[in-house]
Amino acid sequence: MNVATGSQPASKVPGLDAREALCRDMILAAGQLALEGFKAAKEDRTAMKGPQDFLTETDGMVERYLRSRIEQTFPQDGFLGEETGGTPRDNLWVVDPIDGTANFARQIPHFCISIAFVSQGIVEIGGIYNPGLDELHFARRGMGATRNGNPIQVADTVDYQRACVELGWSNRLPNIRYLDALSHILTQGANVRRGASGALGLAFVADGRSDGYAELHMHPWDCLAGLLMVREAGGVTAPFLELDGLAKGGGVLAACPGIAPGMSEATGIALTL
Repeated sequence: MNVATGSQPASKVPGLDAREALCRDMILAAGQLALEGFKAAKEDRTAMKGPQDFLTETDGMVERYLRSRIEQTFPQDGFLGEETGGTPRDNLWVVDPIDGTANFARQIPHFCISIAFVSQGIVEIGGIYNPGLDELHFARRGMGATRNGNPIQVADTVDYQRACVELGWSNRLPNIRYLDALSHILTQGANVRRGASGALGLAFVADGRSDGYAELHMHPWDCLAGLLMVREAGGVTAPFLELDGLAKGGGVLAACPGIAPGMSEATGIALTL
């Protein structure tokens, strides 16, 4: 199977430098808001949106902050957030104020803010910030990916007996689909884990901490920033926006090139050629 890997040509979309600066600044500030909420969290400050889907007060506060910053600086841009929705436009910010809310609610510092900027259907900028560890993963199309300013790249793993991958799941699809994928991956010899934050799972593929991440259905705010990072770090991904993922969500696969075909076979998620 031939797969496309590596950084893409640098974008020429007007205003990207200013949007990159805004993204970097506001994601760090939003992280501080999230960290304050994390430290102050109590059980009665947490509600449930649905089965195993937590909603915290901090979610709403962080999303309102990010929406306000974007509206003040780029009022012509669209906004799509996990909590408040939005209307897609040619220039669109896609935001998950806290990905990993189950971890957040249980005082596990494995959660993040995820922000992607999409122009004309192409993800141009992606940021994922874990304030608990003060780690900022960042990518801009055609300019590579970094963690805290240092260049990162995907792992060079080719042996499934040495591979460590992450498989996310949700109740949006039958459990048997996930169990089948899990069984197939384990049969190939890979170790499988789940960290309960899809955005961080993708960021970890980009910096070589994991060899692959797959989830049979994700929302765009969970994955757009991370998919860009993996591609910019030399990895392989499945198409998402091309399959109307912005409106409907869809299957997500990101991996280092050496194990991507096997992950695709195990999950049934096709790779971008």
